[in-house]
Amino acid sequence: MSQESLKSTLQQTIEAISNKPETAKVVFRAETELVENLRCTAKVRDFDPLTIDEPPTLGGADAGMNPVELLLAALGTCQEIMYGAYAAVMGVPLDEVKVDVKGYLDLRGLFGMDESVPSGYTSIKYETRIKSPADDETLRTLIKTVESHCPVMDTLNRPIGVTGDVYINGSKA
Repeated sequence: MSQESLKSTLQQTIEAISNKPETAKVVFRAETELVENLRCTAKVRDFDPLTIDEPPTLGGADAGMNPVELLLAALGTCQEIMYGAYAAVMGVPLDEVKVDVKGYLDLRGLFGMDESVPSGYTSIKYETRIKSPADDETLRTLIKTVESHCPVMDTLNRPIGVTGDVYINGSKA
């Protein structure tokens, strides 16, 4: 899809939401299943299932990325998608956008060895590399727009509620 076609598609979506604001609220869904040992599958829409596993040092067979790596990939690719989308809408030419994301995790938290250590990342850092013939001011505006509207970055930076129910043999636990 060309940048002009992408711009047109996104503008149509924005116009449709402007005309019917209730259509802006959507639900994304993933169905996951533990398959064998630590290997899981994730099914999203009509795509082939994605295999998720752990590296051998964490007891897995290394059949796929692990969940915390998927989180990093989600942040990097969301940033790249937002650059592509906003660049199209703003008319900013892009030759390349690449994001390198690193997450810092202390395994003592994962294994419950130290209650003062969180089980998740203690920090996430990224480097975005952009190649574009656009001037620096235009690119700074693009960067500010992307970083303030990226859904994954927002989700990671803003405390949100995560709730759920657990069922044991068909009955709510």
